[in-house]
Amino acid sequence: MIKIVDYGMGNLRSVQKAFEKLGSQAEVITDPSQIQGADKLVLPGVGAFRDAINELKRKDFVTPLKDYVESGKPFLGICLGLQLLFDVSYEDGEWEGLGIVPGKVVRFADQPDLKIPHMGWNSLEIARPTELLHGIANGAYVYFVHSYYVVPQDESVIVARSEHGVKFTAAISRGNLNATQFHPEKSQTVGISLLKNFVERV
Repeated sequence: MIKIVDYGMGNLRSVQKAFEKLGSQAEVITDPSQIQGADKLVLPGVGAFRDAINELKRKDFVTPLKDYVESGKPFLGICLGLQLLFDVSYEDGEWEGLGIVPGKVVRFADQPDLKIPHMGWNSLEIARPTELLHGIANGAYVYFVHSYYVVPQDESVIVARSEHGVKFTAAISRGNLNATQFHPEKSQTVGISLLKNFVERV
């Protein structure tokens, strides 16, 4: 069973529908005890880092999420769900993250003619092959909506990059843990391929 964590900060139905389109059953969960029994876990997210981490703490999701990742079962973070995995975010202050992946979350630097947030379709530069990106071509286009991006301490976790004024991390993979800055559920054929890989290969 694929379980999708609902902590009040995600476009959950779109993610759920994308898995259902693949013929996979996906359950939205609102209680940390429901993580038990998950074969695969998805942490989506849209909005402010501060609000998201506060909600995860308030609803007691932090320890169960960390325990799940440490269990070795497949995990997928999406957009804010990627950023929350890191040590610290500098979005409107300084906020402690889940600390699962060493590194930080920083804002795109202001540049002439650079639109922030980075919103819309952009191409991927595949950094190394991984089961999550199996069959996805270098240069494939995916859909982004974000003003901040992650900077992993260990660059070996980066499996794809994109560019918006600077090259930034678009996807990471470390063992059972996978996460994307872009939205697979909004990325049409490429996104469905990625989610299918998560279902069938990860």
